[in-house]
Amino acid sequence: MLFQAGNYYIVSVIIIMAALILFMVSFEKRKPKAREVVVLAVMTTIAVVSRVVFFMLPQIKPSAAIIIITGVMLGKQAGFLCGALTAFISDFAFGHGPWTPWQMMAFGLVGFTAALIFHNRRALYYNKAALCIFGFFAAALLYGIIMDTGTIFMIAGKPERALLISTYLAGIPFNVIHGITTAVILWIIAAPMFQKLDRIKTKYGMYYHS
Repeated sequence: MLFQAGNYYIVSVIIIMAALILFMVSFEKRKPKAREVVVLAVMTTIAVVSRVVFFMLPQIKPSAAIIIITGVMLGKQAGFLCGALTAFISDFAFGHGPWTPWQMMAFGLVGFTAALIFHNRRALYYNKAALCIFGFFAAALLYGIIMDTGTIFMIAGKPERALLISTYLAGIPFNVIHGITTAVILWIIAAPMFQKLDRIKTKYGMYYHS
């Protein structure tokens, strides 16, 4: 079985390598500078720390908001990579398991989707309402449904309808809390972080077109 005997570590590494390849190929076309990688590393570190610090509050974590900001400002590959690495690295504190690849994919897609919608659209991503609405649905639906689906497959190899319904219904309050938390954090920190990242990108000539 894929998730037996620690195979989820292999899946996690495959996801990270795939994201790294996409990210590095995109950067290579633009002859990237080390400072661009440093910015991504800093944003990933912030996302990891923000997830670990709030370990006592399972659904109240700023990490999804940080990943969204990374995707918006740095592009699709960076957004996905930030999300995938955030899940993988922070799970050294929470504990790795068959849920880790699902978390990596879920967080990665949150960052990737944020970039698809907002990247290089300054007027849109500085619109707090639009960004927070996206943040709510990205955390509550995109991340939440992926993780609930992962739970179903980890519980049963062949999910029954009753299990599907009960799992998705049980996940609603947790996903809603996660979505609200993400929206609130974006409302508070997104604008100042966008301003700082805009200044860094302008000062060092960092232009992400992905």
